[in-house]
Amino acid sequence: MSSETPNHPQVHDVLIIGAGVAGCGVAQAFAKQGRRILVVERSLKEPDRIVGELLQPGGMDALARLGLSECVQDIGATPVEGYHLYWKGEEEATFWFCPPSDSAPSGSRSCGADEAETPSGRSFHHGKFVGKLRRRIAREENITLVEATALEILREARTGAVIGAKCSTGRDGDTINYLAHLTILADGSGSNFRSQFTACRPQAQSRFWGLELLDADLPFHNYAYGVIGSGPPMLMYQISPRETRILIDIPNTVYAEIGGSRGVPAYIRDRVAASVPDSVKPSLRDAVDRGRLRSMPNAWVPSTQNRTPGLVVLGDAANMRHPLTGGGMTVALKDAILLSRLLDPAEIPSLEDSGAVLRRMSTFHWRRKMHAASLNILAQALYLLFVTEGNPRLQIMQTGFVRYIQAGKENFAEPVAIMGGIVENPLRLFYQFVRIAVYSVQIHLRQAGLLGFPRALAQSFLVFVRAVGIILPSILAELKA
Repeated sequence: MSSETPNHPQVHDVLIIGAGVAGCGVAQAFAKQGRRILVVERSLKEPDRIVGELLQPGGMDALARLGLSECVQDIGATPVEGYHLYWKGEEEATFWFCPPSDSAPSGSRSCGADEAETPSGRSFHHGKFVGKLRRRIAREENITLVEATALEILREARTGAVIGAKCSTGRDGDTINYLAHLTILADGSGSNFRSQFTACRPQAQSRFWGLELLDADLPFHNYAYGVIGSGPPMLMYQISPRETRILIDIPNTVYAEIGGSRGVPAYIRDRVAASVPDSVKPSLRDAVDRGRLRSMPNAWVPSTQNRTPGLVVLGDAANMRHPLTGGGMTVALKDAILLSRLLDPAEIPSLEDSGAVLRRMSTFHWRRKMHAASLNILAQALYLLFVTEGNPRLQIMQTGFVRYIQAGKENFAEPVAIMGGIVENPLRLFYQFVRIAVYSVQIHLRQAGLLGFPRALAQSFLVFVRAVGIILPSILAELKA
């Protein structure tokens, strides 16, 4: 435990503000290097929130590399081997995690000779997962985990470098200054300090409204579900043996039209229930009647290069994408691994050398693009593709996307590997997006027939324009420093 007092503060190697997934992950990464870590968390009670409940296969791999695999055990976690899509209530498509280099026979769900090699994610109660992460890092000899609220980021008067944080311990208004050579801000999507270090502000066009379905009759075991094409997109996945999470995206415009939060239950009964599989409808209606609806904004924050000495911003405080693809925790854990590698004691013996650390932050910003950019761009592009109804160009792309997945593993292996954090290559994502657009146009032209071909050709051009309009803004945001 730390021996500091308000008058004689100990200087740690790293102070981490926030003991969520990002904070715990980076604490473990630095602790394995022998750094002295202090983690400050406002409340050590088990969190109770929606989202942050689906860890992709790439995130599972990162968890293992950090030595934290045990944290998904004994919490009722469910393996997630792939996704099953319901499109417009008319058609279905199934795809599973499988490396694109796989040579298994067509139609096989195995990604190798050994079924155990098949990549899979996990879905779970967010709070139970975070609780296990906290208990695990607290066992590390050189990690101190304290319950305290960060009130102020402390900066050196002359240089402006961050040197720690002023925190409230919650006892009679007492405060203490925790000092460190490096401060990591990992206080989540609602960060109280983000605005001090970046001009980027969270942008949200919608909110996810979440319910817990009891004993839902799901048609496939160990799969997550997407409901698309009939209203705003929805996600479903098991978070315990009896509980299934459903997340319903309600755009801000729709939210205003239905009269705010009081209109959400009726909206779900009247509009949403008709779109989910018949076997799930009774559980959904029961969940609405129980009334424990909760929501979180689906915010987007592009990453920016850190230019403040003594500070790193990590996790959702630094970079967010629409949670439709469940990539947030995977990005955070991979960021933790990359950051610790760049600041390895063999390269940076003392984190007190803020100049050397800051130079590494430029490398960190651009190198993390390899694993983060694909997930960021994919999440935004898929959401924009399926959130809008009635747009004929988007409907052509939606049809093409579903048909592309239905065509088999030869088509979907790489896109799903990118979504799962297995393949880290933004250029491959762009290639797949263009390929799906071409596939969509080919289907549209074939269906048009000879008489409808000229009009279909013109529409096809507009499809490409719309496709570029979907993906280009996210690409440009990723290229900014």
